[in-house]
Amino acid sequence: VTRPERRNAVKVLLFLDVGGSMDDHVRMVDELFSAARAEFRHFEHFYFHNCLYEGLWRENRRRWDAQISTAEILRTYGADYRAIFVGDAAMSPYEITHPGGANEHWNAEPGALWLARVREAWPQSIWLNPLPQGAWGRTTSVGMVAEIFEGRMFPLTLAGLESGIRALAR
Repeated sequence: VTRPERRNAVKVLLFLDVGGSMDDHVRMVDELFSAARAEFRHFEHFYFHNCLYEGLWRENRRRWDAQISTAEILRTYGADYRAIFVGDAAMSPYEITHPGGANEHWNAEPGALWLARVREAWPQSIWLNPLPQGAWGRTTSVGMVAEIFEGRMFPLTLAGLESGIRALAR
């Protein structure tokens, strides 16, 4: 008698910050992405730059004509999903707090509003930060994102991943 291979039934949404300061962390994030894609049966991924706004991408090239509405993503995936954000959260605080603060386009609503919507839609969410934890205090925006995520920001290390996964399970 053979048994089918067991696969993790947890539903995961992975949101990856790409471009700019995240270029230094591509290898580490790629390893995380590959491991997650192989582990979870229900796995979706999206890309953003710096902060979450009204649009996301399926490909890291972030072509504006291939953008997906963040509101549509919020409507499509239920609260039974776990949301994992990966990014250094290093940006101008205006990108979080102000309409028009984004550095690549005009955002009609501040990033903080979109992040709050994500936290409401997927209460089981965390933020993984590839920067060394000791450096987080050097950038105002890192603290702002950690506050929005109610302290659920973890370093992108083995210990940080373990802590983050435990937080997602609660």
